[in-house]
Amino acid sequence: MGPGAVTDLPVADLIASLTREVADFPTAGVDFKDLTPLFADRRGLAAVTDALAGVASGADLIAGIDARGFLIGGALAVRLGTGMLAVRKSGKLPPPVRAVEYQLEYGTARLEIPAEGIELAGRNVVIVDDVLATGGTVAAAHRLLEEAGAHVTTAAVVLELTALGGRGVVAPLRVHSLRRI
Repeated sequence: MGPGAVTDLPVADLIASLTREVADFPTAGVDFKDLTPLFADRRGLAAVTDALAGVASGADLIAGIDARGFLIGGALAVRLGTGMLAVRKSGKLPPPVRAVEYQLEYGTARLEIPAEGIELAGRNVVIVDDVLATGGTVAAAHRLLEEAGAHVTTAAVVLELTALGGRGVVAPLRVHSLRRI
């Protein structure tokens, strides 16, 4: 793809053109959608950030899920002039933390946020991640933030894998996805 080749594509087509598919990762039978080429492309990252800015307008805080949600969330927070909360995988934050365990499509995991130093009560938060698959990670982040007193207004993702039913798992939380497959 040469310079300027993707600038006129609709955002969903741009996402499709810059997504790398990896079979049997992280385990056999999982077809991983790698969005790192999209984020590494200056036009791709800008298009995703711009498309999500309208969805997240009015947020007091963007909550990006570890780790690719940090990339999108950071860019979006800068674009909107808000703060950015990193929702981390277990063991990455110093104590004390608020934590929740949840099921992944290929195992279990735990998400954490700081229990001190960031006031979440009453704040309007938008959760951001790269992919919505089975919905476990977004649902866990939603639960964690609501337990901390935040009001989660929506979840925004770059790519939604509709066959895995994640939207139903996170309901009634509203989900906005830039591309659904």
